[in-house]
Amino acid sequence: MIGSVFSPYYAWARRRGAADPLNHCGLNVALYGRGGKRWSLTERPRSALARDATSLAIGPSTLRWDQDALTIDINEVTIPLPSRLRGRIRLFPEALVNYQAQLDAAGRHRWTPIAPSARVEVAMSSPALRWSGPAYFDANAGDEPLEAAFHGWDWSRAPHRGGTSVLYHVDPRRNNGLEGKAGGAGANLALHFDKAGEVRDFDAPGRVPLPRTRIWRIPRATRADPDATATIVETLEDTPFYARSVVASRLQGDQVTAIHESLSLDRFRQPWVQMLLPFRMPRARS
Repeated sequence: MIGSVFSPYYAWARRRGAADPLNHCGLNVALYGRGGKRWSLTERPRSALARDATSLAIGPSTLRWDQDALTIDINEVTIPLPSRLRGRIRLFPEALVNYQAQLDAAGRHRWTPIAPSARVEVAMSSPALRWSGPAYFDANAGDEPLEAAFHGWDWSRAPHRGGTSVLYHVDPRRNNGLEGKAGGAGANLALHFDKAGEVRDFDAPGRVPLPRTRIWRIPRATRADPDATATIVETLEDTPFYARSVVASRLQGDQVTAIHESLSLDRFRQPWVQMLLPFRMPRARS
């Protein structure tokens, strides 16, 4: 579920006064493969939202805990070229993790790695495809807009040593007092989660620059072992304020391949970017 975090409609509503974040919700679906990229993120009003302790419905799509799996039934339309996205995803956690990190000193922004190691089964009817493999499930929550607290961040997750390693680097607008404190937050969060759900921190290695994205020139960086290089294997998303990439590097002596994201909130808050967002994020009436 993508709520109001990057919604231009929510940003415009906030400028008029108090705004209801639940009036700005949507399910983001992104498919990458030989058949090309497909993207869907339709924002919907509160009337399209239904939820209880084990299920969540946003318009025609639903998420629910079903015994030992999270089942996601997708019924969406791609943008900018309309086509149907319909299918089912089942995510089976290796373990559910009782862990939360705050990303700023005031605790207004929090990250929860719910299932850092998981298995996923994907069965799509439109387009017709199936696959299974490793998966990851986390959540972010906050009490203020991200751009109020951060210039941006980068994050990566890599299967590593019988579990998952996560690197989180945030660039605060104000001194958050948490530099280098794993488990607290901030600029140098380096964590390893094993398949039993146990978490340990490790020394965050040095920063390694990566090439900017080709179209929108988003800056990218990661962390890697001393004297190691990091390379872009593939850029999955190149947008005006966000990049999603596949990155190869060395971490704690092992070669790893990570899903990596770079977020520029300085770019996101620019009025021209806000005007572009509805082209990728239309709003439905119901």
